[in-house]
Amino acid sequence: MVLPAKPVLMVSGTSSWEEGLTNLRAAFARLDAELARDGIAPAGRPVAVFTETTDDLFRFDAMVPVGQIPNPAPALGPDLRFGTTPSGRAYRFVHRGPYDDIDSTYETITAYLDAKDVAAKDAFIEEYLDDISDPADPNLGINIFVQPR
Repeated sequence: MVLPAKPVLMVSGTSSWEEGLTNLRAAFARLDAELARDGIAPAGRPVAVFTETTDDLFRFDAMVPVGQIPNPAPALGPDLRFGTTPSGRAYRFVHRGPYDDIDSTYETITAYLDAKDVAAKDAFIEEYLDDISDPADPNLGINIFVQPR
């Protein structure tokens, strides 16, 4: 599939793995509050792009799609900026189940990419199809996009 570039309001962050979901939720809440303050309606589901991962932490860009980037752009809070989602060719995988079980989905993705000899870009993209306020939700849906190099 091909991911289209979508305009977004975004913020970057760093988190430990233990506090990852809490920090992602806080980033999305901050983005939603800024959009509401500026009278801009979200135009899609929240997205997180994991730009760097280590055994201890990860860096991410949290994004909320908007219909278009306002011109002129409103004054934004610290560290917030308008940008676009990653675009281009991508493989889409779906995680359905509690967020704590997502590691098994990533293991399956890695095995698939290895079996198909696909070299992936370092960034993984998660699109949250459902509210992530309950990490134990057995029906939680997340699209995971992996872009080939």
